[in-house]
Amino acid sequence: GVILTNAHVVGNARTVQIALADGRRVPGQVVGGDPLVDIAIVRIQADNLPVAPTGDSDRLSVGQSAIAIGNPLGLDRTVTTGVVSAVSRTVQGLPLETALIQTDAAINPGNSGGPLLDSQGRVIGINTVVLRDPSGQGAAPGLGFAVPINLANDVAQQILATGRVRRAYMGVQLAEITPQLAAQFDLPVRQGAGIIAVEPGSPAARAGVREQDIITRANNAAVAGTGDLRRVLRAAGPGGVVTLDVIRPTGRATLRVTLGEAAQ
Repeated sequence: GVILTNAHVVGNARTVQIALADGRRVPGQVVGGDPLVDIAIVRIQADNLPVAPTGDSDRLSVGQSAIAIGNPLGLDRTVTTGVVSAVSRTVQGLPLETALIQTDAAINPGNSGGPLLDSQGRVIGINTVVLRDPSGQGAAPGLGFAVPINLANDVAQQILATGRVRRAYMGVQLAEITPQLAAQFDLPVRQGAGIIAVEPGSPAARAGVREQDIITRANNAAVAGTGDLRRVLRAAGPGGVVTLDVIRPTGRATLRVTLGEAAQ
């Protein structure tokens, strides 16, 4: 059997112990993972394994029911309920190259790697993180996030088929454009993905991307931050072409970048 979980749950382990719902404990082999979307794959050898049906995370609606299952604080198979609060949330400060499902179903330490379900019991996401209160006193209530199941399944299929995840390479160093940063440097826009460095000879350099460019759209999708751009690059994949709308000190430009493949 194959189990989806979070990359941060297994860490650098090569083998783990799996506790099944029927009380059995079996060894698991970590097949691989992608820390940039926080997904890992564990394979086990066991009979009579239940399989959770999966939903379509591309068809979620804000306000629909969400059910989280996990092992918070050692309390196994804890179920909490709520709603989908946002369907494509980019969270600043998280080292993830994907937008997340936001839910107000209670998620706590120990929920990581567990499923987020819809009202029909279909898996729509993999619970991954809860935002912390800025004071550091604990989790912010109602702010839990899950990796969309469609993305998790795509990563799993790549790892199982080839042992790795192919990732697009553009060759830039990015900075988040925030309203505060825009005000500080008198920038022409209040959000976007800023270019602070371009690697010589990279796909971006060949396409004419420059330092100080601010990317505001990619493949006709609005870019409010670096997470939005990374999501477009992941969808395009190595060899794909991405059209970028940029604002630069000399005006506006539209650029077409043919993506390379990132080194493993």
